[in-house]
Amino acid sequence: MKKIIILIPIYNDWASLKKLLDEINSSIQEIKNIIFDCIVINDASTEINSNINVPAYINSVQLINMRNNKGHARCNAFGIRYLAKRNDYDHVILMDGDGEDRPIEIEKLVEKALLDKNKSVVAKRVKRSEGIFFQSLYQIHKIITFVFTGKNINFGNYSCLTMNDIKILSDKESLWSSFSGSLKKHIPTLNSVNSIRGTRYFGPSKMSLYKLAIHSLSIIGVFKRTVFLRSTILIILLSYFNLGEIDSVVISIFQILLVIFNLLVFLASLRENKLEFIESEKNELSSKIYTH
Repeated sequence: MKKIIILIPIYNDWASLKKLLDEINSSIQEIKNIIFDCIVINDASTEINSNINVPAYINSVQLINMRNNKGHARCNAFGIRYLAKRNDYDHVILMDGDGEDRPIEIEKLVEKALLDKNKSVVAKRVKRSEGIFFQSLYQIHKIITFVFTGKNINFGNYSCLTMNDIKILSDKESLWSSFSGSLKKHIPTLNSVNSIRGTRYFGPSKMSLYKLAIHSLSIIGVFKRTVFLRSTILIILLSYFNLGEIDSVVISIFQILLVIFNLLVFLASLRENKLEFIESEKNELSSKIYTH
């Protein structure tokens, strides 16, 4: 019997967690010969959770409470390091706790993972739920990422990872800053399934323009050496263009913007705190396992 662990970070949104567990339960009930456990990382929520009910087709739910709030990405990083020390599972599914990662797609992830057991599977975003303006900015982010890193990163956290890949990622400090960038850098061969970005169960999306910028720069920061090299080459090549006074001004402005961009990438890369990442288990406050 195979085991899949579903890793879910949560902050205060207990109503969404309850609905998510119920929808996961509905989605996995037809999947045979697999045990599903859930690990919920409570990111130092300020709202008290009274209890967790374990639906019928979920074997258990482990709630790990953190001392200090570290953010969504770092909860996932902690969870990966936590699971890297275990050997009692076959795959780990990472998903958001608010409904934007649709539980109905778990079956596709699992099916793909079982067809090729040695490769992790990512949920490739083919449709998003945000407005046109936000979606346009997201497409610009993907283009900039591809131009400066050479990587097409069209997925987020929603994925199904092999145990071997969990162990590989568990000591990569870039994971403390960006999951998708780290996965693409250190696990270059990935399978994928098409995925539609869902809508939050309760309330509007928490992704702001500022958070999108940090998210984008954090991904690019994982490949900072490649970015710096490509930018340097581009700046040097632009120096050889002298097509007139106006063109020279435009080129100079573009070169300055490239320098500013690289500075921002460097600052974002400082989020990769190796010591904090390695010692992230010290932030664990308590743990409780809920069963039927």
